[in-house]
Formats: sequence, C-alpha cells, structure tokens
Amino acid sequence: MRPFTPEPDLSERIHDSVLNAICSGAIKAGARITQEELAQKFGVSRQPVLQAMMMLRREGFLVDAGRKGVCVTPLDVDHARNLYIVRAALDGAAARLAAARYTPHLAQRGRELIDVGRRAVATGHVPSVIEADIDFHLFVYEASGNPLIGETAQPHWQHLRRVMAAALSEEDLRVSVWDEHEGILRALEAGQGAEAAALCHGHAVQMADILTGRLKVVISKAA
Repeated sequence: MRPFTPEPDLSERIHDSVLNAICSGAIKAGARITQEELAQKFGVSRQPVLQAMMMLRREGFLVDAGRKGVCVTPLDVDHARNLYIVRAALDGAAARLAAARYTPHLAQRGRELIDVGRRAVATGHVPSVIEADIDFHLFVYEASGNPLIGETAQPHWQHLRRVMAAALSEEDLRVSVWDEHEGILRALEAGQGAEAAALCHGHAVQMADILTGRLKVVISKAA
C-alpha cells in the first residue's frame, strides 16, 4: 500500500480549478481571493490553498492588493499585446520547421483539428472555440519537431486563454479565423516553410490587433 500524500496533489487540483475559473472569466479581474473562502469552497485546510495561491501568484494570475488582500490580476492591454508578439515569433518559427517535416499523418490530424474548430464555431460556444484554437496552435508546435517551442510558449497560453475569454463573445466568433488556419495547413502540406511562417506570424499579429482592441472596451466598461 502506498503512503497517502494528499498535499501536493490537492494543492495542484485547487490551483487548476482556480486557474480555470480565472481564465474562463468565471472569477473576474480584480476579484478578491481569500484562503478562508477557498478552503471552505473546496472543503480543505488552508495549507493546500496557500500553496495553490502561491503558485498562482508566481504565474501572474494573482496579485497583492494592499488592504484588499490578494486579488485576481487586472487585465492589461499592453501585456496582452506583448503575449501576442511572443506568440507570433514562436508560431512563425514552428510553422517553418513543421513544413519541412510534414507527413500524411500530420496532415490528417491537422484536417481533423480544422473540422473540430469549425464545428465549435457553429455551436457558438466561446470556450469550445478557444479550446479548439489553442489545440490547433499546439499542434503546429508539435509538428515543428522542436519541443523547446512548445515549452517556451506553455507559460503564456493560459494568459492568452484569459484574454480570448474576456474579449470574445458569441457574436464575435469569426469563421474566417478557421479559413486562415486552413491556409496555414495548405502551406504546411505543400512544404512551403516561408509561406507557412508568414501566415502564422500574420495571423497572430492580426488577432493581437483584434483582441486588444476589444479588450480595451472590456476594461473601460469594467472601470
């Protein structure tokens, strides 16, 4: 029988649950977070909650807010744009590499992801669209064959997810995003590394412009 060691696993589960609530918008930017409330919500002691909150602070999702205690980090337009600048560079590099090693198996997987994305758009369910979008870009990272690209991008994706969840609404879903994704796949399938890189980079830059513009409106309404 293995020894029972709940604390690390428990703190990670609490971390993941709170992170998901923050990134989905269920817990709003600026909301106060207390150990006592989370401990009561999850039915646990304060110690694993403290560990989870420390992780969320290190990752930039919680911030000390003086007398208010600990709050969800406010959304920031400049930070969002910087995230997309980094993503544009990584996406372009990944696509260039992926085009040189694209296989029929990868092509099939890519097409399946396009189908998933289009179905998600058809439902009008924003979280499903965001999940499908992230899965597509993670696929390009994987197809590059360079694991360091995905590892470098990994800390940023939950912040990007948070930006997308805050800035998108059902009315904002654009099928053309998936047309752009399909264009990237066509370049990969043709082995056109420069074209795939340019399309990926341009796509990220375009989404930065669209989402940061909408994020400004969201922040101004909340002020």
